[in-house]
Order: sequence, then C-alpha cells, then structure tokens
Amino acid sequence: MRERRPLMMPTQEEIRQAADLLEAGELVAFPTETVYGLGGDAENPQAVAAIYAAKGRPADHPVIVHLAPGADPGYWSDAIGPAARALIDAFWPGPLTLILKRAPHIHPAVSGGQDSVGLRCPSHPVAQALLRAFKQGRGGVAAPSANRFGRVSPTTAQHVRDEFEGLPGVKVHVLDGGATPVGIESTILDLSRGFPALLRPGHITPEQIAEVIGEVPRMPQTDSDAPRASGTLKAHYAPRTPLFLFDAPALPAALSVRRPGERVAVAAFEATLATVHGDGILAVQLPAEPAALASALYALLRQLDAAGVSHILFERLPARPEWAAVDDRLQRAAAAFSAD
Repeated sequence: MRERRPLMMPTQEEIRQAADLLEAGELVAFPTETVYGLGGDAENPQAVAAIYAAKGRPADHPVIVHLAPGADPGYWSDAIGPAARALIDAFWPGPLTLILKRAPHIHPAVSGGQDSVGLRCPSHPVAQALLRAFKQGRGGVAAPSANRFGRVSPTTAQHVRDEFEGLPGVKVHVLDGGATPVGIESTILDLSRGFPALLRPGHITPEQIAEVIGEVPRMPQTDSDAPRASGTLKAHYAPRTPLFLFDAPALPAALSVRRPGERVAVAAFEATLATVHGDGILAVQLPAEPAALASALYALLRQLDAAGVSHILFERLPARPEWAAVDDRLQRAAAAFSAD
C-alpha cells in the first residue's frame, strides 16, 4: 500500500537555510514523526496569518506550536501544573500535544483568539534539527498539517508540493525528511479546562496518559464554535473522492448498485476482499495492525484519489481501543460526505 522510504536527513546548510526563512517570516514545511507541518514563526502574527491564508483555514482554528527539545514551555503558558510537567517528562519529544492556558504576552493569532495554546515537542530528527536552529532553539514554530484545510494530511514532501505548488500568492519552502513514520496527527490533551480532556486520539493512548497522571482523560463533545485544538471538526482529513464506510456483510449490496462501467475502490481486510468479485473494482488490502494502517492511511487516500474511481468503500475498523486513533481519522473523512 505504501512505499516506505528510509529517513532522509537534510544537510546542515539546508537546515540553516530553512531556519533563516522562518526567522524572516517565510513558511517552511517540515516532517514530524506524525505528518508534515506547515511552519511559521509562532511569535510573528504575519507569518501565522500566512499559514492560515495558504491553508484556507478559518481564523478561529488554533494551530499547534512546536518546540525544540529542552525549550521552556513556561514561556508559552504560565499554567504548567504538575500534570503537564509529568506528561512532558513522559512523552516529550513525541506525538502528544498539550492544550494549556496561554501566557498573556503570546499573541492570540496562534490560538484562534482563545485563551489557550497548543504545545508539543516532536521527536523527528529533522524537526528537532530545524527547531534547534530556529532562534537558537528558543523559538516556537506554529505548524498545522501542511495541506489545504480539511483535506488529507501529507506524509511525504511530495504530498506537500502537490498541495501548494501553483497556488497564487503561496510560497512554501519544503524540507524533505522522507515519509513520516507514525502517519496520523498527535494526540491532543486539553489541560486548560480544570480536568484532562482528550480532544483528539493519537499514538499516545488514554491508558498511557492515565498511567502518568492517575486519571483517564474525558472525551468531551467537539467545540464546534471555538475549537481549542486543530483537527477536531466532525468532517476533516477528507479525500476529494467520496468515501463511505461499510460493514463487511453490506459490501455485496453496496457493489450491486454500481452503474455500468463505474469504477469503485474497495479498501478492506483480507477476509472481506476474498468476497469481492467483478470488473471495475480497485481492491486494496488493509494492514491487520493498527499502527501499520495509521502509517499508511493518508498515502492510501491520496493514492485512491488519483485512481479515477467514482467513490471509495472503506471497511469499518474493529471497535477496539487500539484502533481508536485511526478510526477517528476515517470517521471524520467519511463525515465530509455524510447526508447528516
């Protein structure tokens, strides 16, 4: 499904050039362990505005600030309590974003006008090298996923180029670090509400968080009016080709209503694909392991987008905790085509 590439490490000169561009207010796309981010100086409102403009992102949707290893999160939030400290010690660098109260001197542009700020320290060596070079490791890089708003997140440098090359008025320097290993966005935990709230599932699980802070995060309803975190809308991560989820027993009926000559894609597990027959069906076998599917998911959706099919039928994932993060992304992708 996905051609995995070894880690690509840019030269020191390329890292320095990218850091200089960030300091000059330009946009730089770079790899993290999750997906590629579209980066700008988090303390430069004009650079943050350029991120929003390039993505076509609503101004009230906050972005995540990425910090270098060893940087002081207390510069960005004056409410770093014991739970936040314990989680930082346990999971940073890594795919965990913490939502904390924003320090008064931090411009609200990175927070979508809210009183909170999202912080994380990525573990990808290219991201770390860039963040250490940027402002000598003391700055913050605002970096939502490097794609147009609501679309499939990028996991390779070419995905980023496909998103932004040729867009009028958009200039993005791309730092190529190969394919990202985790493949879906970070876990987002909100500690700004007085209780831990899981806003977006990811590689770091609620059970792992509970082991550190002694409390299982709650899962509140999405903040639709003023979201405290990125990637939490009901419809998100969507391909251009209509995507629908199906239960395995319903697949024959779903395929029987195809129009003559219509090509459809079926992404399913091995046992389900054994029941698929007929012309005009692009069959893709899904990995049996959650981490493998998470790593391959966005590249697969982009591949199917380019396959010339009328729609994508994607088998529902098992209703088990280990599948929750990748299932969250699929549910949001399918919601873009829901009749609700």
